[in-house]
Amino acid sequence: MKKLNLYYINLKYIRDLSNADDKVLSVSPQLGKQNRPFVGIIILLNKKKYCIPLTSPKEKFKEKKSQLDLIKIYDNKKKNNPKLIGVLSINNMIPVTDKVINEIDLVIHNNDSQEIKNHKHLLHKQISWCRSHTDIIENRAKKVYDLVVNHPEKKHNLTHRSLDFVRLEKISEKWK
Repeated sequence: MKKLNLYYINLKYIRDLSNADDKVLSVSPQLGKQNRPFVGIIILLNKKKYCIPLTSPKEKFKEKKSQLDLIKIYDNKKKNNPKLIGVLSINNMIPVTDKVINEIDLVIHNNDSQEIKNHKHLLHKQISWCRSHTDIIENRAKKVYDLVVNHPEKKHNLTHRSLDFVRLEKISEKWK
């Protein structure tokens, strides 16, 4: 698989998944989240593509420590005081097919608004961090998947906050 990139996920597909598992990150208009895209990085896991959602840094993440299923992304330019610029939620990763993903155009164009330029600049920092930590991300994803699917009794809290990967894989197969 080529180097990590960022992808948008088809919103109809996300809705199908969330109908099967209500823990799938919402893009529901009823919750005012219809304009929030589902963005993430794609990894290969058990010969299936999975998208690990990338979330913007929120206040609730600042005090949380990185853990097996939550990876905090930092802008390391400030060595003494790195800035939190995003979070990868491995417990919320979803199976995907090529039909439901679109690579994000990270090229900054002259006619982009300043807001879009700033957003793309942040996405560049986030994907750069992910690329330099690919092994850690993939290893944690494999471990989370294995624990949730094959040993749910070992990490009950992790299993409880994770998606039902097997159920979602069945939905994903229908989209091939």
